Amino acid sequence: MITKEKVCHVPAMTEEDKFKLLEDVIIEYEKKESNLIQILHMAQAIFGYLPPDVQSFIADRMGLSVSKVNSVLTFYTFFTTKPKGKYSVSVCLGTACYVRGGKEVLNKLKEVLGLEVGSTTEDRLFSLSVMRCIGSCGLAPAMTINGKVYKQVTPSKIQRILGMLK
Repeated sequence: MITKEKVCHVPAMTEEDKFKLLEDVIIEYEKKESNLIQILHMAQAIFGYLPPDVQSFIADRMGLSVSKVNSVLTFYTFFTTKPKGKYSVSVCLGTACYVRGGKEVLNKLKEVLGLEVGSTTEDRLFSLSVMRCIGSCGLAPAMTINGKVYKQVTPSKIQRILGMLK
């Protein structure tokens, strides 16, 4: 069985190889519409995001309309139609984080990275997003980088945190 873990650890592949692997995934999931979300997860693991050509490929192979595929992937916030950076930086703007300085942390990140929310640096090193709550209210303000939680973040800590990644 093709698993997300196997797909994520495949060495560099050509676009042709990626589409062949995606076709194998679609076949393994029996081209069933009820498996569309799982297929989208696998496609995103293969390509890193879900651009229009990947959406069209999935729709064609599954006998669905592109609008059906697109409506499912745009409904769920996990899926993305834009390439993401190596480091996905998310600032919590839930109530506790917001009142303890989350907005200032976000503004500093925007300044340092030269990004707006929802964007990725040209070198595809960083992506910036916000979350409404990460469940770490006692650590506020908090942010995550690739899922790792950083607690009690202040604007003055941003350079050091990002510097540890490079």
